[in-house]
Amino acid sequence: MNREITLQRLHEKNKVWDIVVIGGGASGLGVALDAASRGLAVALFEKADFAKGTSSRSTKLIHGGVRYLAQGQLSLVFEALKERGLLLKNAPHLTHKQSFLIPIYSWWDRIQYSIGLKLYDWMAGSLSLGPSKFISKEETLRRLPHLLAKELQGAVSYYDGQFDDARLAIHLAQTADELGACLLNHAKITGLSKDASGKLTGLKVQDLNGKESIQVQAKMIVNATGVFADKILKFDNPQAPKTIQPSQGIHLILDLDFLGGQDALMIPKTKDGRVLFGVPWHGKLLLGTTDTIREKAKLEPEALQQEIDFVLETAGTYLTKKPTRKDVQAVFAGLRPLARPQEGSTKTKEISRSHKIIVSPSGLVSLIGGKWTTYRKMGEDTVNFFTRITGKAIPASATTMQHIHGYTEAIPNGHWAVYGSDAQKIQALAVQDPALAERIHPRFPNILAEVVWACEQEMALTVEDVLSRRIRALILNPEAAVAAAERVATTMAKVLHKEESWIASELIDFNKIAEKYMIHTR
Repeated sequence: MNREITLQRLHEKNKVWDIVVIGGGASGLGVALDAASRGLAVALFEKADFAKGTSSRSTKLIHGGVRYLAQGQLSLVFEALKERGLLLKNAPHLTHKQSFLIPIYSWWDRIQYSIGLKLYDWMAGSLSLGPSKFISKEETLRRLPHLLAKELQGAVSYYDGQFDDARLAIHLAQTADELGACLLNHAKITGLSKDASGKLTGLKVQDLNGKESIQVQAKMIVNATGVFADKILKFDNPQAPKTIQPSQGIHLILDLDFLGGQDALMIPKTKDGRVLFGVPWHGKLLLGTTDTIREKAKLEPEALQQEIDFVLETAGTYLTKKPTRKDVQAVFAGLRPLARPQEGSTKTKEISRSHKIIVSPSGLVSLIGGKWTTYRKMGEDTVNFFTRITGKAIPASATTMQHIHGYTEAIPNGHWAVYGSDAQKIQALAVQDPALAERIHPRFPNILAEVVWACEQEMALTVEDVLSRRIRALILNPEAAVAAAERVATTMAKVLHKEESWIASELIDFNKIAEKYMIHTR
């Protein structure tokens, strides 16, 4: 992806795009990729960075949703399990199979979870990742030695998918780019244009990097802005009703020693009915999540003290070594864009996890709700509305077989895995310039060549773009990320041709953001 080439394409005179997508998270990238795979002319604009919001703050799981099974949402589980299988096939460098253990402390739990997970296996069909089974107390403690042994009867073992969410977003953008899509991050929508009948004809975009304004014409405009969908709907129609109910989920990062093994822990029902995961991720333990209704959507949501306490307390009831605030290396919060329930209802169980598509009288197509696992299907369903909006027939979606950028069957070792086939190209940069072989910080395996690659090939424009989403340093260890920031900024400044003042400004901005990821002991 090259920003200069992208801007040149956006300035083409009299160009009318088939689809323009607003939003560069999981849903928007899914739409852009699907549209490009069908040969449509598609442009995408993201106000911040790709996956800056919800899409980089997930539990890092590609799953059918065991809890949706318990709620009887079978169609959602069927759909998600199929999509899980397709994603593992199409992006093996960014995804992998992960084993989970559900500890069993009563005979009733053994019966219900054994049966439930056999149903989960069956629903996955030919895309199953392996059979679930009940394992003994001895084997459970061998695999997760720090699990509480008192009254433990054993565990139900099953498999789900795991991934790196922000890296997948970058690779989806690159895949769409290779298929002819035109994607621009750090580009804000400043206005919508309509014809005499009130139908949308295009929009005005401001490039926040170069500060120039661009007028874009489009046959169909898609609002895929996640928790910010209502802002675009109000842009289109100030009287538009609210469609989104933000729900906050937080995650804590700790040492993997708290589990003592490579299996993930799944607590299916905490004292307030939530699910809690303890998942190995990038050599750390990721603990979460919460489900706290929030009224305002924020680009940088912050974990509430009671959420942090809840996660620590719940984990502590299942582990021999109880984690405390001092053990937490990082905390991050994300907002789920849940489709709001009917007016007058406040039951969170009525807030759907599935996606829905709304067409406004102006022709604005809004993709509401959804989750990472079903990003591809969300894209397909949205692009299918093109015929209804324009009257023009289009080919069927081709993304079930679409390999994601970096696809390789020879997955590189260590932290290089997420780059797939790009890993060798980045390593070659470090051979050409040995200074780029230096690590960004002793606590991270990443080298400066990755910073250069992020700027040149992945549209990274800020220190946070690099340290939060190209390299996952910020959410793994914010203190070390802050220590690495000056080195990263200096390297970026050379590639992006920036002055010393830019470095200073970037460090101030990054330090402010990093503060939100640090936990403060009380």
